Amino acid sequence: MVAARKCSIFVVCLVANFAVFSSYPLQSTDEESAHMQKLRDIAYEEWTKFESTRQTNFELTGLLSMLECSLCKFGIGLLQRLLLMNATEEQIVSITTDICVFAKYETKRICQLVIPEFKDEVLYVVDKLVLSPEEACGILFGSSCGHSYDPRFFWNLTLPDIPKPPVNPPKPPKAGSPVSRVLQLSDLHYDREYRVGSKADCGEPLCCRDNDGMPGPSTPGAGKYGDYRNCDSPKILLENLFEHISSKEKFDYIMLTGDLPAHDVWNQTRSDQLLILDDITDMVLKYFPGVKVYPAVGNHESAPVNSFPPEFITGKYSISWLYNEFVNQWVHKAGWLPADTISTLKAGGYYTVQLEPHFRLVSLNMQMCNNQNYWLLLNATDPTGELEWLIDILQAAEINEEKVHIIGHNHPGSCTKAWGWNYYRIVDRYESTIIGQFFGHSHDDFFEMFYDEKTLSRPTNVAYVSGSVTPFQSLNPSYRIYEVDGSYKTTTRAVLDHHNYVLNLTDANLTNKPKWLHEYSAKKAYNMKSLQPADWQHVINNLKTNNTMFKDFYSYNQKLHVTTPCTGTCKEAMICKLETARTDDPNLCKDKFYTTLTQHDQWDYRRKNKKC
Repeated sequence: MVAARKCSIFVVCLVANFAVFSSYPLQSTDEESAHMQKLRDIAYEEWTKFESTRQTNFELTGLLSMLECSLCKFGIGLLQRLLLMNATEEQIVSITTDICVFAKYETKRICQLVIPEFKDEVLYVVDKLVLSPEEACGILFGSSCGHSYDPRFFWNLTLPDIPKPPVNPPKPPKAGSPVSRVLQLSDLHYDREYRVGSKADCGEPLCCRDNDGMPGPSTPGAGKYGDYRNCDSPKILLENLFEHISSKEKFDYIMLTGDLPAHDVWNQTRSDQLLILDDITDMVLKYFPGVKVYPAVGNHESAPVNSFPPEFITGKYSISWLYNEFVNQWVHKAGWLPADTISTLKAGGYYTVQLEPHFRLVSLNMQMCNNQNYWLLLNATDPTGELEWLIDILQAAEINEEKVHIIGHNHPGSCTKAWGWNYYRIVDRYESTIIGQFFGHSHDDFFEMFYDEKTLSRPTNVAYVSGSVTPFQSLNPSYRIYEVDGSYKTTTRAVLDHHNYVLNLTDANLTNKPKWLHEYSAKKAYNMKSLQPADWQHVINNLKTNNTMFKDFYSYNQKLHVTTPCTGTCKEAMICKLETARTDDPNLCKDKFYTTLTQHDQWDYRRKNKKC
């Protein structure tokens, strides 16, 4: 259950995970046709090859990174062969469901639901795919998994032929200068089916739900305000959070950085996702009337999860059902966004808003770089033209002397290689214009550094990755407030500090008195003079040598609910992640601190800590 406990990996990997378990001979019953037996023989043949590869490479690569890569190749290869054999959709579903059940990948119920959930779209993509399994999986998981020779999948955008202005580090604001406060809420994962007292250890990827039943007499059930054991956010948690913030905090606007639905990815419909979107909009309007909210698109907003077809996919697989509803909810119903955002929202789920004179916000749809968005295998070249659009926005902002904050869901270091590297170049070119970046997705709390492209040594920018509201998995719920240089003539719009707040779930459930506590101030916790990129690099350098500081940092990363210490290779991988805002770059994390870290160690750390 390696994959299912973290994220819903693209379903061909999901259904292929049977090979990790004991052998199961795929044999047809007497009633089945000879053709069906041939199809099962193909599945068994592909499985045998996978088993051989897995056992050969076990000592050579990290466990999780190797499994995910190998499963991807196995799954795509199997589906391609079955389609070449003219297998029907019904036959493919039957074979893959049997694999899932007999391998004990998940419960029979989950297996019988998850395959139909994904089958239509995945089979459409694989049927149109012109790449080999090695090439396709290299695109999704990086060069350590495979290489693609198709230029559509490693591409470079052309930047304007306008010289980059000289970089002048911003001066700190004078004492008493206006300060803005900005609230970030991320990864709410609202579960409408949450049931207090139900099984929290249910044997499925998401528990604490109506259909999970009640635990035995000696086992505690799901807590009132949430639970650490593979459970998402109950309504009472969200209402308590919103009530607390609305009564105790002051802020200028909200960044809502995606992932509103729960993790029941095997049983979601488009109407389910739209209902959650409507519910969250209503809740936010109720508790924060008159407050501007700027949302970003999370990978869980769609059904199936991670399914965000580019604009050339039309008809029944088009994503317009979701993007049109963003317009209905965020522009027409809530009034959070102006009418001039409608065209880009409908085209690609992204937009820009001028917050004040010389101050602009850009919301990116990071699903166009999501390595679990299998639609990108058909053509990943700047889907929907989002990055070209971003370049135009930033160039105009530079000319008009605007400062820009960028928000999104998936953090840049998790992106597909081509998209991520192009984004890195854009950030490098416009480092004096992009003053803040704010993401979510990971559920834990950290940041990612950008460096100048020529030397990869001078810090140029920081992407803040805020923790989740959901406790999934084994985390305390949290929110964050940024202090930002405010509105006055010489403002820099730079982040001056950020404050994290957490709810101790154990205490809340025991006392029935939830208390949202100030966890830390970044400036005070890390003894920072300011929060400029160079200051964050100084923090990283200290984390490498100061074990006490690293222990505190890791506790904040886990939102004060550390279940396993992080030392040795884990520490190296954790710090390397802070220095890696673009994926699959062998030139990062090369100083003498990294004594044992391999590329597979980095992938393993990322996979083990995925909770999205």
